Amino acid sequence: MPHDAAKPASDTTEQEGATPPRAQTRRRADARRNIDALIEAARTVFDTAGVDAPAKQITDLAGVGVGTLYRHFPQRSDLVKAVVQSGIDAVAAAGTRLGETRDSMSALSEWIDQFVELLGTKRGLASALHSGDPAFDDLPGYFTERLGPTLTALLDAAAADGAIRDDFRADELLLAIALLCQPLPGREPELGRRLTAALVDGLRFGADRTGK
Repeated sequence: MPHDAAKPASDTTEQEGATPPRAQTRRRADARRNIDALIEAARTVFDTAGVDAPAKQITDLAGVGVGTLYRHFPQRSDLVKAVVQSGIDAVAAAGTRLGETRDSMSALSEWIDQFVELLGTKRGLASALHSGDPAFDDLPGYFTERLGPTLTALLDAAAADGAIRDDFRADELLLAIALLCQPLPGREPELGRRLTAALVDGLRFGADRTGK
């Protein structure tokens, strides 16, 4: 997939206003399905073959043509960014679901496990994100904006139940876990998970076990 591909015309023509509303809705729904399929296919391909895998490998898995890929993601960095944002969105949504179905400490622990999985080493993805490409400049802000409120709610619930101490902020914990899970040469990915587990155990130290 060329990094400097020119952006073809969008799925929606300039004459969309002349298109029946039902056809417009169907066209937008088809475009959304194609985008979702491409992101999911890219996630799978990136995990196995790296971010420089051939475009056709991605489109074949998604069941669309290469032209559709270029139309929605003109440059490889656009697709990498979309994959990362999709993963962040999924982890943010998981926080709400866990908070509604688990006790507060289980919800926090399971969410942190999913966060660590998000940070897990992906083949070539970390190097792409740290390549200096300006396309990725707003990802740190997106990361904090989407995950900060989710973790804040989980921490507040666990602290209110007396399961953890209440003197850590979400942004501090997000940064600490990201640093612990940072991929380094010769470092086993599992080490980050074990260090994070120790950090979570530390949150229990000094907690009011009787609740509030």
